[in-house]
This record gives sequence, C-alpha cells and structure tokens, in this order.
Amino acid sequence: MIKLIELEWRKLERKKVMGEVVIYLAILMFLPVFLLKVAFADMPEVPFGNSYAEAMGLMLPIQLGFILFGASLINHVFIEEYKNKTMALSFGYPLSRQRLVMAKTLFIALAVFACTLVSFVLAGITTYLFDLAIDVIEGTPTAADLMTYAVRMVLHAVVVALASLVPLFWFAIWKRAVIRTVICAIFLMQLPNFLGLLRITLNPDLLYAIFSLLGVISVYLSVKLVNRLGDL
Repeated sequence: MIKLIELEWRKLERKKVMGEVVIYLAILMFLPVFLLKVAFADMPEVPFGNSYAEAMGLMLPIQLGFILFGASLINHVFIEEYKNKTMALSFGYPLSRQRLVMAKTLFIALAVFACTLVSFVLAGITTYLFDLAIDVIEGTPTAADLMTYAVRMVLHAVVVALASLVPLFWFAIWKRAVIRTVICAIFLMQLPNFLGLLRITLNPDLLYAIFSLLGVISVYLSVKLVNRLGDL
C-alpha cells in the first residue's frame, strides 16, 4: 500500500501541486490576523479577540479551506485519470481495483491531513507573533490554551481530511465532474458561514462529525462499488 501511495505522488504534477499548497498556506497563515484586525475591528460583539481561548473559535473553521485542496487532488488523482483513459490502464495492474482506489484515497487523505496540520502550526505561530507586535488578541496564551490548540489541531486535521473526501464517490468516481466536485468542496468549507447567515445554530463539533461521517461513507462506497462503475 505504501508503494502505491508513493506511486500516486510520483504521478502528480508536483510543482503545480506544491505551488497550490504554498498559496493555501500563505493565505490561511495570515487570514486570522486579517479578520481580527480588519474585518472584525468595528464589531465589538464578535468575541474572537477577547482571549486566545475565544480566538480558537476563529482559527479552527478557517482550516476548512483545505477541503478545496482535497477537491483539487481528487481531480488530479481520479477525474483526470478517468478522462485521460489512464485509469483503465491502472485497473489492468495485477491488483484489485478496490486496493488501487483505497491507495489513491489514502494518498489524498494523508496529503490533506499533513497540509492542514502544517497550516495550523503556521497560523498559530503567525497569529501569536502579530499579537506581540500589534495586539490583536487580549491576554496571553496559557499552557491550557496551547494544549487545547494542539489537540484540536490534530482532530480538526483529521476532520478536514475526511471532509475533503465527501465529493469522491458521487462527483468524482461516478459522475467524473470537476466543476461539481469543486462546488461541493466550496459548499462544505462555507457551510458554517451559511448556517450563521441563516441564524441556524448547530454545534460545530456536531457539524464536523457529520462531515467526517459523510467522508467515510463516500470512501466506503467508492471502494465497494468501483467495479460496477466502469473504466471510462
């Protein structure tokens, strides 16, 4: 399985993908400070700048942006291969289609997980350094804040990795539709904002659990039914 995952990495246009990752990291690294200092500057009712504990309520949803990166990888790893007819060639390898799809899926999940984890670290460090310079968050981070952030960072990286796979079965393996895959990813990453605009109160952890469950179901169906969906 590890060799198959490495093969997926070698097959990618790595410069293009790494360039995309750098863009995501650069945006998400500075986005919390921008929101705190600019977007929410004249909104005293927004609590994110009151303490580092409150700021985590802003830091965590921002990383949902990597769901869109997952959609990009789904396009490269699945949809493009179907459209270029290279998927049929891959299915000719002396191994089961389910195993091949599982390897591709694991590659996407691990890549999104790793990038989200790095983004959490960079965003946390950048926000803290800017806070020292221009005071965007009241108080200082406590040991409990740092421990909570570390735990949530790992858990939310898992959530983002699973949520990024939600479009996999329906839009990628079945419909092989790039635009709909991207739209689905955008909808998922913006859903917390949509719920806020509609004044619908939903526990964020429950929402993230639903995302994760949908991702697992999508992966299961993709692996289970790949033989029935054809090569082309």
